[in-house]
Order: sequence, then structure tokens, then C-alpha cells
Amino acid sequence: MGNRESLAKKVAWISVISNILLTIGKLTVGYFGKSDAVFADGIHSAADVFASVIVLLVIKLANKPADQEHPYGHGKAEVIVSGIVGILLFTVSIYIVYEAIVGFIHPISTPNIMAMWVAIISYGTKEVLYRYSLKIGKQYSSKAIEAIALDHKADIVASVAAAVGVMLSIIGDKFNLPFLLYGDKVASIVVAYLIFKIAKEMLKESFDILLERNIESDIIDEYLSLISSFSDVKRIDRIRAREHGHYVIVDLRVSINHDKTIKEGHDLSREIKKGLMNKHDNIEEVLIHLNPYFPD
Repeated sequence: MGNRESLAKKVAWISVISNILLTIGKLTVGYFGKSDAVFADGIHSAADVFASVIVLLVIKLANKPADQEHPYGHGKAEVIVSGIVGILLFTVSIYIVYEAIVGFIHPISTPNIMAMWVAIISYGTKEVLYRYSLKIGKQYSSKAIEAIALDHKADIVASVAAAVGVMLSIIGDKFNLPFLLYGDKVASIVVAYLIFKIAKEMLKESFDILLERNIESDIIDEYLSLISSFSDVKRIDRIRAREHGHYVIVDLRVSINHDKTIKEGHDLSREIKKGLMNKHDNIEEVLIHLNPYFPD
């Protein structure tokens, strides 16, 4: 758990530092280089800084063990963070669209080529950070780190769109093609859409977990297959499993022969729990209720 927390903090700190540098670069070059798309991408990076700071504040809480007040642990703290990041990205996407629409009304100015290079540098940086964060997030089943990874992914597509938009505007100015001058404005709207799409995915996943949606059916089938392999299990009456951030809690009702002793039932429950947790290392708890089974 300590290694998980330290790695999560490392990912978050790398994200904070890189996003601060990119925010300064994009906002400065976007503003003075007259690129709405790069400036909008800079606003997104500023939101990323805020998101990464939130993750840093919450990581320690999410990794705390269960206590009397929180018997199921604190894993959902990461899910809440993921939801907050999603809301933040959604807000940013709306703001960028608003700025783009205003930009269409005012006279069009050609962006500086430096804006394109900043967008390309941002793309390369974010590609590396995305792959690294996603690997750590998946490895340790951390919703907070996966949220940071998706944030980087949003920046990747945003930076590509910004670079293309700036390039089209420069080409339009050079070859006297007025319609291409709007490339930067259109790119900022594309940036907003891509950010909105990722925000929507993050919010959906967060709400599903907070509302305790059952986990994927193929994983449930794996649980059922393992439980059915115990000869004393005569029937599986019900199974439910819900995510609590980086771990899963399983609720199970099984029927065993009515003449089994309490000790035999207890030993079977322990073996089922042990089997599930050994095969699926993200399972934190298995709650088993035994029902009597009467053969026909």
C-alpha cells in the first residue's frame, strides 16, 4: 500500500510540474502569438494543475485502511476526485466554445508560428505522461491516477487540434485563402469537443461507481465459475460486486446442504473468500451469506 501511495504521489507531482510549465508556455504564446486554440489549450492545462493538486490531497485519504466510521474503506475518495476532474473539464470545454464564438465575431488575426511549435511540444510531452500515468493507474487500480491519465489524453488531442488549426491559419494568410484563417478558431472548438467527450466518460464512470453499479458481467462470470468449482456449493442464489475506487467488494449468497454444521459452513466461506481474493487481487472483501439447501 505504501508503494502504491508513493507512486501515485510521484505521478501527481510530475503532472503538476509539467502542467505548470505548459500552462505558462501556452497562455503566454497563445496570447501574444494570437492563437485562440493554443490559449484555450493553456486554460485546459491550468485546469489540469488544479486537478493534479486535488489528486495529491486525496491520495493519502484513499489509501487509508477501513476504520470504525468507514468500514468499507476510503477508496471512493479517488472516485470523487475523478468526478471533480470530469466536472472541471466539462466547464473548461464550455468556456472554450464561448471564447471561440466570440472570436468569430471579431476581426481575424493570423497566429504566430511559435504557437504551432508550442502545441507540438505539448503533444510530445503529454503523450509520454499519458502512457506513464495510465500504466501506473491500471497497475494499481487507481481511479485518481487514471483520471490524470485521461486528462493528459485530453491534452494530447487538444494539442494536435491546436497545432493543425494554427498551421491552417498561417497557410491561409500566406496563400491568401481567407477561409483557412478561421482554422485556429475552428480548432479551438474541436479542442472543446474532445475535452467534453473525455469529461463525459469520466463523469459516467464516477457516477456508476458512486451509485454502486455492478461490475462488468464477464468478471462476474469469472467469480461464478470459481465459486461453482466448490463441490459443497449447491446453488449460487445471488452475487453482487461493486467498485470502491481501487478495490472491489463482493456480496454473495450461496446454498449448501441443510445438514452442514456451522463450522463446515464457516470453513467453506473462508475457502471461497480465499479463492476469490487469490485469483483477483483487487478484491478487498467478500461478504458471504449461507442458505440451507434441501435436495428434491
